[in-house]
Amino acid sequence: MTTEDAPRMVHGGWRDTFRNASDLALLGILVTVGSFGIVTAGAAVAAASAALHDWSADERWPGVRVTLGRFVRGLLPGVLPTLLGAFCGALLLLNLAAITRGVVPGGVALAVPTLVVMIGAAGLAGLTVVEMGKAGGAGWRAAARAALAHGQRRPSAVLACAGVVALVVALGLMIIPVLVPVLAGYAIFAMHAVARRLPLR
Repeated sequence: MTTEDAPRMVHGGWRDTFRNASDLALLGILVTVGSFGIVTAGAAVAAASAALHDWSADERWPGVRVTLGRFVRGLLPGVLPTLLGAFCGALLLLNLAAITRGVVPGGVALAVPTLVVMIGAAGLAGLTVVEMGKAGGAGWRAAARAALAHGQRRPSAVLACAGVVALVVALGLMIIPVLVPVLAGYAIFAMHAVARRLPLR
């Protein structure tokens, strides 16, 4: 494990904790606003992940111009990953719903493999977001390949990222809808934390 990959601990009092929490909440809100165009979600997530990766180095966020530049450059490349991710996610959810309701024959025999595929897809998607951050918010294809390689060598990282996704979805269903956007920032932070604590050796 290199020094760069080593987990980083943030020290400070309650003011630092409150500031960091506020920054992550704002990051989530900005990601949500940037995703209003639907197809712009990929660029928003990539720019946010890159900003969080920069912040994790020395607790300094990149400038507005840098982040906006990453967002603009990521608009076109992010369209296909966004549409593909949305389509595959919806397809898996509909498939699982149809199986569990008995619309499609198979029952548990098909529900379990479908659930496993969903967990793996969610975990790899999370690792891909982290790899995008490491690459400065560019290169979805390369990030996906790196995430797949990471997942093959560290299945625990895939499960951990999938757990983050599941927790965020569960919290989103339980809390006040207006507070849901802040979860995006915490989700990206959690995925980066997981990847840093379960690095490739």
